[in-house]
Order: sequence, then C-alpha cells, then structure tokens
Amino acid sequence: MSEADIDLGRWLRPGDRIVIGQACGEPTTLLEALIDQGRRIGDLSAFIATSFSGRFAPGVGRSIALSSMGAIGALRSLTRTHELEIVPCHVGRVAPMIESGELGCDVALIQVSPADSAGRHSFGLVGDYVRAAVARARVVIAEVNEQVPYTLGESLAAAEIDCAVTVSTPPVEVAPAAIGAVDEAVARHITDYIGDGAVLQIGIGAVPDAVVRLLRDRRDLGVHSGMMGDGLVDLVEAGVITNARKRIDPGVSITGALIGTRRLYDFAHRNPALRMCPTSYTHDAAVLARLDDLVTLNSALEVDLTGQVNAEQSGESYIGGTGGQVDFVRAGLRSPGGRSIIALPATARNGTVSRITAALSGPVTTARTEVDLVVTEYGAAELAGKSLAERARRLIGIAHPGFRDELARTARLIEKRGF
Repeated sequence: MSEADIDLGRWLRPGDRIVIGQACGEPTTLLEALIDQGRRIGDLSAFIATSFSGRFAPGVGRSIALSSMGAIGALRSLTRTHELEIVPCHVGRVAPMIESGELGCDVALIQVSPADSAGRHSFGLVGDYVRAAVARARVVIAEVNEQVPYTLGESLAAAEIDCAVTVSTPPVEVAPAAIGAVDEAVARHITDYIGDGAVLQIGIGAVPDAVVRLLRDRRDLGVHSGMMGDGLVDLVEAGVITNARKRIDPGVSITGALIGTRRLYDFAHRNPALRMCPTSYTHDAAVLARLDDLVTLNSALEVDLTGQVNAEQSGESYIGGTGGQVDFVRAGLRSPGGRSIIALPATARNGTVSRITAALSGPVTTARTEVDLVVTEYGAAELAGKSLAERARRLIGIAHPGFRDELARTARLIEKRGF
C-alpha cells in the first residue's frame, strides 16, 4: 500500500485503543491519516510516550483522545488546551502495562526500516515499548520508511505486519539544543563525577549536550541509556566512547531511542557498535545492576530542601514527565563506583523563581531517599547518607544567592525539628 491509498477505516473499529511509536520513531504519514480520519471512524483513543513531530497540535482532540506518560516535546501544547490525559508511569512500565492489558492496545501504529534480505524490518529509531505493542495488538499498521536506518537489535518479520504503508519521507529530527552560559556552568560541575571507563545514561538537551562537549579528554566511556543523541556520535568518532570496560555488552552502546538528526541516523545504520533494545533491557534493574561506574544524568524542574525531585509539573502547568528517571537514579546510586546526578539551573523565569525550593509546587517524581547528587551552576550537593538538616544546608549552597536567606528560614525549622 502506498501513502495515497491509506484508508484506516478498513482496519480500525470504533472504540479502538491505539499505541503509537514515539519520539523520532513516530510514523508521521500514518499519524496524519489518523488525525484526518479519526473522527469519521469514531471513539478512538491513543497512547504515545513523547512526540517531536508536531503532528499533535491543539485541536487533535476533535479526532482522537490522546494520552501519554508526560508532556514531553510537542505534547506540551496539548496540556494547555486540555487535550492530553496523563497516565502516571515510568517508561519502563509502559511495555508491561501493554502486555497485561492495563494499557489498552488494539492497534499498533509504528515506523520501521525497509526489510533486509531475510524479510525482516528493524524498528529503526525507537525500540522501547514497540515490540510489546506489536505482540498485543489486533492490527499492526507499519509505515515502512525508506529513509529510516536499519538498526541492530530486535526486528520484525513482514508476516507480523497486517498493513504496510511504504513511504520515503525524512524521519522526525530533533536538533541539538542551544547551550548557554548557565548550561555550561552546570556541565562543568557534572563532569567532575565522570571518570575514565564510566558508563553513561544521558538524555538530550542543553545540559547533556554541554556535558558531552567536555568529555573529550576521557577514555573508554560506555553507553547504556534510554536514549541517545547526536553528541554521543562525536565522542565515538573521537575515540572517547569505546564501551571497552563494560562488564556486559562490551564494545556496544545500548539504547532504546535515537533522538537527533540525520547525522545520528546515518551513524546508526547497520552499526554493530550500537544496539537498539526494549525497555525490558535498557531500564531493567537486574541488567543495570551489572554495570559498574554507571553515571546517570537526569533533569528536574525543582528540588526541595530535603532532596525531593519534581520533574513533571510547575504549578498548574504540566511540562515534563516521569520518563526513566527513577529507574536510572536508583541504578546510578547503587552502581559500584557510579553516581546519580539530578541537574537543573538554579532559577527559572528569568531569575525570578528559585528551583531549589522550600516546598515543591508539583508532584514528587523521585523520592528523596533515592537522590545522590544535585547540581546547579553554583556547584554540586552530595546528599546520599546526609541528614535532612545537612541536605538543606548543602542545597542552599547551590541555590542562587538571592534566594539563600529565604531558604535558610525553612532550613532552620528542619534543623530544629530534625525533619
């Protein structure tokens, strides 16, 4: 079937629950058809973890009821128009929820690479929960995109696809973030905790990109991460990332999603030094426990004086998500020689709001019992094993100076009570 022949009404039933491949693995041609035809089919709902394609613009709720584990990427605009339902869950739980039926999946809409000589397609740019959706769905509709790289890892037999739509369109790309002076300052403190042979879990964005730029003097770094961006390609080509010291998967970078540009996709094509894996491997506690020197880097909207982390909601605005933060925070804290880092600028809204706070304005994404290091442009606060009073003192030390006196008043209450 070609792009012009897509008639989802032949495959979808009213009331169907759809699971969509996420991030740069979004099947954009199928999404356009779904949004255009969804209202006519009727009563459709869909789940997607993140979206960068821009296809889910305000107004999409007229065609399809959309849900997600967060408001990451283009999904953020839908929270402002109240067209996105949030399902609180870790990304590592999405596949098990699909498998158990807790997250309904009647139809899987996915993007895959062209088939190899054995008739098998790769999942291309995203692994994570896609295999679980394919296994559970009544109908699998696949966008076979000639411009998607063939990545090594799990693959899909042509016989597992009920409807294949062949296209040749540039896959979704996410350009590297602009790096500012604050991002660079945060990154400099982070790199103090990344030594030779460290295994990195690192995402995308200004601070992760700034960190990557500062690691060119390291040796034999490894990668085991939920996602991988363009910056890590630079470190591979510079001989910094070799994965040589990993106890498992030596010589191979492990990831579940490629989020970047054509440069990353070309690098990934049939590259034996890169393997795409489902979340049952990238985020699994037993797998992560086999990694020494694991350094995990995650972001936050705010951190309170006891170390509680909010990465989801700021007041009435839902702008983040749980993602894989908790899985990797725990893993970094427990890894022999490893560290778990929560990184954030000290302020928001042009310096008018402190992100080190007396109390969170949103939910607790990561409990204080799990937090190891918090880093801002003013330094690193090592919290593991420290009392609540000592944590407060250390976190005030990395807050913006203009907010420290105000935070100190709360800290004195914590010190007086002991909690």
